[in-house]
This record gives sequence, structure tokens and C-alpha cells, in this order.
Amino acid sequence: MKQAGLTKHIGVANFNVAMIEEAVKLASEPIAVLQIETHPYLDQSKVVAAARRHGMAVVGYCPLARGKVPADPVLQKIGHADGKTPAPVALGFLEQQRIIPIPRTSKRERLAENLGSLDLRLSEAEMAEIAELKRPDSRIVSPPQAPKWDT
Repeated sequence: MKQAGLTKHIGVANFNVAMIEEAVKLASEPIAVLQIETHPYLDQSKVVAAARRHGMAVVGYCPLARGKVPADPVLQKIGHADGKTPAPVALGFLEQQRIIPIPRTSKRERLAENLGSLDLRLSEAEMAEIAELKRPDSRIVSPPQAPKWDT
């Protein structure tokens, strides 16, 4: 596709570590990006590390855990201390890990709220506190055809 001029970059989605390694071996061009589910409740460290080993950017969908983030007491507390709501705190948590979050919204006020992550700098203690929210059963998107996840 790239050699034919039909695309500028190649990306993959919902790959586990084994799939990343296989794709890199088989690809005739570098894979530029991996898109995966990622939010404060899901540990994707293994797959993110594999993507980074191969120079891939990581894009995260469901970064607000389909509505769970706003009600989270830890994210509320951190947000309150930083003058933010929980949504930009969760997005900032991902951004500070060099994960590009892609939150979905159809409301202007939520868009403005989400953009509040761009001027937020979480402390190491806040990052560690948010990292403690990870749980083994927190995956939101796992269709029947999904691979065996690395979490």
C-alpha cells in the first residue's frame, strides 16, 4: 500500500505483543502507529513497551473508560487539586506517558474540558496514584475475535 503510494504510513490496532513482533518481521515498511484501548484502569504496559521498541506511536481509544472516569474519586481529588475535572486528569495521565488519547464527545463543553489536559502537568505522586487504579478486569472492548491480551 505504501509502496504503491496509496498511504503515507501503516498502522495497526488491537495487537498484542506477539502480533506486533510478527507484523514487524513481515512488514516491508515500518509500522508507524499502534491503536489500543487505554485508560487509567487498564494496564497496557507490555504492549506499549513492544510498540515503543519498534518506534511506533501509541494512540489510545476509550481513554475515559466509557464514562467511568468522571465518577472516580481519585481522579476527582487530583482534578480538584489541579483545578480540573477528572476527564483532563485521565487524558493528561496518558499524554504524560506519550500515549495519544482520542476521546469521543459530541458536546462542545466536553471538548473544551478535554482540551484542559494540554496545560496540565501531573506530579510523579499523582501519576503513581492514578497508576494504582489499574485492575485486571478493566478491559472495555474485547470482542469474540479479539486476540489473547497481554494484560
